[in-house]
Amino acid sequence: MQTQRQPSAPSSNRSAEIAQKLAWMRDALRETDAVGLRLRGIDWFAWATAGGSNVVLLAAETGVAEVFVTLNGAWILTDEIEAQRLQDEEVPAESDYQWAINPWAKSDDRESFVREATQGKRVISDLPVVAEASLPQSLIERKRVLLPIEIDRYRQVGKLASEAMTEVLTQASPDWTEVQLAGAGAAALWTRGLHPALTLAAGEQRLPRYRHTLPKQEKIGRAAMLVFCARGFGLYANLTRFVYFDRLSASEVDGHRQIREIEATALDQCRVGTPLNQIYRVLQLAYEHHRYSKAILEHHQGGTTGYLSREVVATPETLDRLSANITMAWNPSLPGAKIEDTFLLHEDNRLENLTLDPRWQNIEINGRQRPLPLEII
Repeated sequence: MQTQRQPSAPSSNRSAEIAQKLAWMRDALRETDAVGLRLRGIDWFAWATAGGSNVVLLAAETGVAEVFVTLNGAWILTDEIEAQRLQDEEVPAESDYQWAINPWAKSDDRESFVREATQGKRVISDLPVVAEASLPQSLIERKRVLLPIEIDRYRQVGKLASEAMTEVLTQASPDWTEVQLAGAGAAALWTRGLHPALTLAAGEQRLPRYRHTLPKQEKIGRAAMLVFCARGFGLYANLTRFVYFDRLSASEVDGHRQIREIEATALDQCRVGTPLNQIYRVLQLAYEHHRYSKAILEHHQGGTTGYLSREVVATPETLDRLSANITMAWNPSLPGAKIEDTFLLHEDNRLENLTLDPRWQNIEINGRQRPLPLEII
């Protein structure tokens, strides 16, 4: 497999972004009358470091370093195992972050450092422990609404993820197992510098039976679905594609057509100020129109995305509203059919598909290019 280009961002731009985000974090301190702010999650670390990563274990919620901010200082807290690598590769040297490094066997030293810096007063956190409070909603919204430089990075991630998907499915064979397909997807993402946070694969036997198809040692046969949640700079590109090693049957053509139409009703609702529960209700009505009234209960329908694969999942009670420069990934599904891409909502309500690969065969639905199943005869 050939080495692919890696996503990158100029460190000078990252330093300016970090300065802006530190200002927002200090606004949050003032708003909550707190003296310290700790960000432990891998999503928040990526946000606060302008795309840096504290990840070692891909499946973990937290990483090997955290961000700690007061009104007068800002530090990366980590241990001596990780510090040099993070300094060299993940956090710009010219940023406003200092480093507080503890021996790996003395984690209490980190807590002592925080207590001294805050004098035991109020601390807020994305993952609060005893005596800490949650982050204010104002800062959470800052994380979800993307800056222009974050959008530029997101475009890189989406392009690479969709190229990886196209590469794998055009090379796939009906003799592959589901785990081979998922493994090839993970390899294609890794070679492009993206984390394969999720690679779901289903062949012809399991595809109609399950929505979340963790791959098994089964031949994919005449049809397969591949799903990516690909992470780069901490940002998630979510997409789903299908391949058939045969002509689609009439019922398969109809299933994919219906799911495109159902998705179109949701995308048409994606405008600045729209609450997510309104989009959920529109999807519910679309399923009912297509005589699949229970389908909305059989799988979550997606929602907003960004530094989490889903920042907010849409439900009947979700009152969060869409904003300009927010991203979303809807994933309506029927037995054997599903559709998903990652879209950016612009101020003029235009939707930009960040995971569109023009090399993939698409069809225009309500003015948008939507993916067709790939047929390999």
